[in-house]
Amino acid sequence: MLYTAPVIDRAAIADKPTLFGSRVALVPLGPEHAEDAFAATEDPEGRRLTGTHRDFTLDVVQRWCETRAEQTDRIDLAVIDRATGGFAGDLALKDISFDNLSAGYRIGLTGGATGRGLGTEATRLVLAYAFERIGLHRVELEVYTFNPRAVACYRKCGFEIEGTLRHVLRWDGQWHDAYLMAALAPTAQRLRDGG
Repeated sequence: MLYTAPVIDRAAIADKPTLFGSRVALVPLGPEHAEDAFAATEDPEGRRLTGTHRDFTLDVVQRWCETRAEQTDRIDLAVIDRATGGFAGDLALKDISFDNLSAGYRIGLTGGATGRGLGTEATRLVLAYAFERIGLHRVELEVYTFNPRAVACYRKCGFEIEGTLRHVLRWDGQWHDAYLMAALAPTAQRLRDGG
């Protein structure tokens, strides 16, 4: 019997989804989000939590947002708070490996959007889409060890710590570690089934 490798649904990546939860709507990141996305890059706490040293201009963010729909190897989505209709941040499935059925994940929420479960719901929605629609087997991320709230969120969504990356961020003259975390398709299924 010949082995038939699973195949990623490339259309599920190229055709950017809109996903709805009770608290958030995830919509394709576009030019209409540029000003809010730029403002998020200016937030000192957001910069620290994401380890962002680089300064951005509105023009750079505008061009970035304008090109997201064209990408065939990643998905960038805006997180919209359904209670207010406002921009709450953005997320991405990135570095998609078509051979290994894997991708990286990142999410950044604005300061006013944290602590209300929006990130947990957004992450669960994206994982369901990644595993059930795209056909990925593994989604991984890095999170700094000084961000226990994010670590707890990712654990709730089925991510497990696989290791520690030592001294990956130098911030205000100090070195910080990060956890490598990953969620696998079978784990996500168990969480959906209540196990």
